[in-house]
Amino acid sequence: MIVQSKGRKKVSAGMKQFHRKKKLYDKGSRPTLTKTGEKKTRVDRIRSGERKSRILTTNTVNVYIPNEKKFKKAAIKNVAENQSNRHYARANIMTKGAIIETELGKAKITSRPGQENTINATLI
Repeated sequence: MIVQSKGRKKVSAGMKQFHRKKKLYDKGSRPTLTKTGEKKTRVDRIRSGERKSRILTTNTVNVYIPNEKKFKKAAIKNVAENQSNRHYARANIMTKGAIIETELGKAKITSRPGQENTINATLI
């Protein structure tokens, strides 16, 4: 189980003794590394029985064009750069803030592909 609680290791390299077991509300989730390709989604059960759709792969993006004040659907060519991890650009992994190359030009992702079921971007 992936847990988002503190670890057992101290700063002094010793080990802390845990005072309780792992709880369900400490539970985390595996990372969603959205890549380019044919559209695939995954539905996860989250807290209180709700469902969250995550994009695993996609090849389209909703691009906002500021001077026209319109959204257009465009195809994704590849990931130009990603600020969260420099190795993500090589693997074509998209996160919020990543700069992608589309058929309309370069765009910056404004949505969170791992949390939402769409990818929105702004033309730059």
